[in-house]
Amino acid sequence: MSLLRNTSNHASYLMALDAGTGSIRAVIFSLEGQQIAVGQTEWQHNPLSDVPGSMEFDLQKNWQLTCRCIRQALAAAQLPASAIASVAASSMREGIVLYNKSGEPIWACANVDSRASREVIELKEIHDGEFEREAYHHSGQTLALGAMPRLLWLAHHRPDIYREAATLTMISDWLAYMLTGELAVDPSNAGTTGMLSLETRQWHPQLLELAGLRADILSPVLETGSRLGRITAQSAEQCGLLAGTPVGVGGGDVQLGSLGLGLVHPGQTAVLGGTFWQQVVNLPRPITDPEMNIRINPHVIPGMAQAECISFFTGLTMRWFRDAFCSEEKGLAERLGVDTYSLLEDMAARVPVGSWGVTPIFSDAMHFKSWYHAAPSFINLSIDPQRCNRQTLFRALEENAAIVSACNLELIAGFSGVKASSLVFAGGGSKGKLWSQILSDVTGKPVKVPQVKEATALGCAIAAGVAAGLYTSLAETGEALVSWEREYQPDEQNHQAYIKQKANWQAVYADQLTLVDSGLTTSMWKAPGL
Repeated sequence: MSLLRNTSNHASYLMALDAGTGSIRAVIFSLEGQQIAVGQTEWQHNPLSDVPGSMEFDLQKNWQLTCRCIRQALAAAQLPASAIASVAASSMREGIVLYNKSGEPIWACANVDSRASREVIELKEIHDGEFEREAYHHSGQTLALGAMPRLLWLAHHRPDIYREAATLTMISDWLAYMLTGELAVDPSNAGTTGMLSLETRQWHPQLLELAGLRADILSPVLETGSRLGRITAQSAEQCGLLAGTPVGVGGGDVQLGSLGLGLVHPGQTAVLGGTFWQQVVNLPRPITDPEMNIRINPHVIPGMAQAECISFFTGLTMRWFRDAFCSEEKGLAERLGVDTYSLLEDMAARVPVGSWGVTPIFSDAMHFKSWYHAAPSFINLSIDPQRCNRQTLFRALEENAAIVSACNLELIAGFSGVKASSLVFAGGGSKGKLWSQILSDVTGKPVKVPQVKEATALGCAIAAGVAAGLYTSLAETGEALVSWEREYQPDEQNHQAYIKQKANWQAVYADQLTLVDSGLTTSMWKAPGL
């Protein structure tokens, strides 16, 4: 491969540490981008009994689990530690770690931590409510998911930790620190704190000062793919890697996943179908939404930003439906040796476009500034068992996920002017052939499904390879390593039907929100501070 630089044969593999919300994984790749082995274990984040919404990140235990995964991956690959040429880490965004002056990690929380609702409200009141707009203008983030409310919570409730804190990083940076002893953050992940400038890709300390917070805890910022350091003797003994192995700067999971999918040019667009769905659009330059509906993150490629919308609980909703209502199909799928979702898709493929008018009410389009959901429900059910059954509801859920994605992409195009010519569909949802076609029909765009199923880990491995000088650049390597499994073209007749269905869904969902407003139903999810 022309993108590879000359390298010795004895160290010809890359390792990605992928710290997700529910698990930690160590994934080994060849320099050609082939996945060789993985070590994985689930982890949990600990709520404090007296702190509603809290999700503490157990630093000591989770480092031990990381070391276990590294050793598992090496054993599964039957490779010596000397075969690993470089390592980098990716993680869930928003999760933060604090360190004391001695460099000891002292406190961390996961991305799902929502303890700081009162602090979100407090910060929103600064400058007659204009502080959040200013923070969004500079950082692309609103307050609900950012670091400033959590820091303010510590100042209010754990002043001992707040006073002791000397440095702040993201969880991916903590993993790299545990390997190297070097502290730094990258823009793609640190951007989700709401304290980093989209324009400069450096911290914006004035935002912390305006919030009455300390601005002396900000780590150095290094770009993804920079050389951070080398594995220390102590960490080598703990995790089984070779002391002296280069460690590169990694990044946020979605942005590294975009790199692993070859999304490295302006205008390229992906729908990432996991537990939550993300719709991401590469922007040619940093630009924010005047309505503050859309999150804007730094891309791992310097100079580019990425608009991101989130569909809440999409994959989780499908799992709930499967487990709650499809025990018969689960048993049949097990006997046939097939996946339950595949069996349900085969059944749903016989249901006509529009699912007989059934309208699911689950995730809404993204409204980042003031974001809450209606109560979960199905609207417009009938008592005709030939029309209203499991396969109809399953198809309706797949259609609804595609409709929410289409709405979010329209929101992005509305303020940025960037309209996708095609979509990349990746993640667990893309395994569904019916779902892929529905996404194409709803959006009216060709949909491509990649071969790679571990895009985030591959993007992370690319960062490790660039840091070690094994690849020429992030963009060239990401583009060169991606390959495609399937492609779908939209059916124009179906597309026109879905345009009408989308309009109906938007009207029904807006009406359902009024029931939450009046206290008659319970929101599926509300952003902190609402």
